[in-house]
Amino acid sequence: MERPILRQIIISSFGILIIAAGFFGKQKMADNKKPEPEKEVRAIPAVFTQKVTNGSTSISITASGNLAARDRIEIFSEVQGIFDYSSNLFKPGVYYKKGAVLMRLNSDEFRANLRAQKSTLFNQIVALLPDLRFDYPDAFQKWQDYVTAYDVEKVLKPLPEPASDKEKLFIAGRNINSTWFNVKNIEERLTKYTIYAPFSGVLTEANIDKGALVRAGQKLGEFISPNIYELEVAVNSSYADLLKTGNTVSLNNIERTKTWTGKVNRLNSLIDPNTQTILTFIRVSGKGLREGMYLEADLTAKNEENTFEVSRKLIADNNKLFVLEGDKLILKEIEPVHFTEKTVIVRGLPDGTEILERMLPGAYEGMTVKRFQK
Repeated sequence: MERPILRQIIISSFGILIIAAGFFGKQKMADNKKPEPEKEVRAIPAVFTQKVTNGSTSISITASGNLAARDRIEIFSEVQGIFDYSSNLFKPGVYYKKGAVLMRLNSDEFRANLRAQKSTLFNQIVALLPDLRFDYPDAFQKWQDYVTAYDVEKVLKPLPEPASDKEKLFIAGRNINSTWFNVKNIEERLTKYTIYAPFSGVLTEANIDKGALVRAGQKLGEFISPNIYELEVAVNSSYADLLKTGNTVSLNNIERTKTWTGKVNRLNSLIDPNTQTILTFIRVSGKGLREGMYLEADLTAKNEENTFEVSRKLIADNNKLFVLEGDKLILKEIEPVHFTEKTVIVRGLPDGTEILERMLPGAYEGMTVKRFQK
C-alpha cells in the first residue's frame, strides 16, 4: 500500500518540476525578446526660395592692376655740370609748379664759350659791311641794323634774308651762315643746363643732391602729376567687341572700402599672343589715389536682356537649377550667359518660377521639401 503512494508522490513531484521549469523558461525567453524597432520618421527639410524676375542685366568684367600717373617724366641730364640750384628742395614728395626750375647746373664755363663764339660771329659780320656798302648797297642797311642790335648777352637773332642769289652766295662765301649755326647750336645746348617742370607735380624719385657732379645721360629722378591717373588692366580678348572708349568703370581698393569712378581712356589694338588679353587703360582722378596703388576695376561690357542673376553655388551640373514645383525639387536646364567670381547671369526660366535662394546640402531631383516661412 505504501509503494503506490510513494510512486504517486514521485510522479506528482516530477510534474510540478516540469511545470515550474516551463514557467521559468517562458519567463526567461520573454525577458530576452528584443523590442520591435520604432519606425524612423524623416524630417522634411525647409528651404528658402525666390522667384525669377527676368530683365536687363549688366555684364561686368573684373580686372586689377596698379595705378600710374598719366603725366610722368623721368629726369635725365643731357649735359655735365655741378647741380647748384632748384626752386624747391630736390627730394621725393616735394611739389613744383609748372615752369619752376627742377634743376640748374652750373654753366659758367659753357656760357663764357658761347660769348666768345658770338663775338666771333659779330666780328665776321662787321668785317663784311664795307664790301656790302660797295657791292650790295641795297643790302647794307639791313646788315648795319643787325650789327647795331647785336648783343652777346641776348638770344641770337636770325640773319637778315638775302634779297638775291648773288647776295646769298656772297654771305655764304664769308662763312657767316656756318658760324651762325654753330653759335645757335651752342646757345641751344646752354638751355640743357636748366630743367623746368613741364607741369605742376611732385617728385617721386630724386637720385642726386645739390653740389654733386651731374654727368650727361645720368638719371636724376622722376616727376609726376598727382591729379590724373591711369589704371592699366589686361582684359580677355573675348570681350574685345564689348569694350569701348568712354565706358564707365567702377574702381575699388583691395579692401573694397573706397570707390572711384573712371572711364576707359584707351584700348590697345594688339592682343598679347601669350595671354590672349588686351591692355585697357582707365583714366581716373580723385582724393586718396596714389602712384602704385592696387585697384580692382569692374568694367561694364554690355547688357544682356531677359536674364537674371543667381549665386554660383545654386548651379548644378554647370547648366541646371533646382526649381520648386509643389513640394518637390526639380532640376531645370538653363543657359549660363556670364560667370563672375560669385554669381552667374542665366536665362531660360520664365518669370515667377520658384527657385532655391540658398543651396540645400544633399539636394536631389524629386526631393520633398517645405518652404521656410520668413
